[in-house]
Amino acid sequence: MIICGDFGGVWDNSTSEHYWLDWLSQCPFTILFVDGNHENFDMLLEMPLTEWNGGTVHFVRKNIIHLMRGQIYNIDGYSFFTMGGAASHDISGGILEPNDPNLKNKIKRLKTQHSPYRINHQSWWKEEMPNADEYHLAEGNLNACNRKVDYIITHCAPTSALDIISPGAYQPDELTEYLERVNQTCTYKHWFFGHYHSDKTVSQSMQLLYKHIIKI
Repeated sequence: MIICGDFGGVWDNSTSEHYWLDWLSQCPFTILFVDGNHENFDMLLEMPLTEWNGGTVHFVRKNIIHLMRGQIYNIDGYSFFTMGGAASHDISGGILEPNDPNLKNKIKRLKTQHSPYRINHQSWWKEEMPNADEYHLAEGNLNACNRKVDYIITHCAPTSALDIISPGAYQPDELTEYLERVNQTCTYKHWFFGHYHSDKTVSQSMQLLYKHIIKI
């Protein structure tokens, strides 16, 4: 099973989280995920790097594997290009600092205003968006395979898909523009992404997933 971001199993290191990770570790299948914008990147980045099926990964459990950005994996004879990350949309109230002496008052005010907010290193991380090294790695790996893969798995969508998903609701950013260049310059069979809390066929070769499970 491949999850297109926001896995939710690496978040707060709580007893409940460990319970469900242990439960998933007993499932008779492998769970793969690209990172979304709702992951605890402090925890992810502390995990040791391991080589798996041609790319670098984090093992969360023996059968729960984080597929990292810019990698190309060979899975059951198919090639998968992965590029996690996305810009958070639910932050109109801003990013608050946990050591701010006025934090409680700010949270109370934002809740009264119904303004969604995030707290740095608690519910938001700047690593939600790829950095220059990750873009560079992605380009190197795509060029090494002549920019041809079987499947692309991301959390975010390429820019051209945004208005199809919801006209005017989402604005382009650095990552959507990069993914658009991938879309225009790469050959692939199908592209799957999440992030937008909906299930929608964008084109014959592109699918937005939220609750649906698609068999490859």
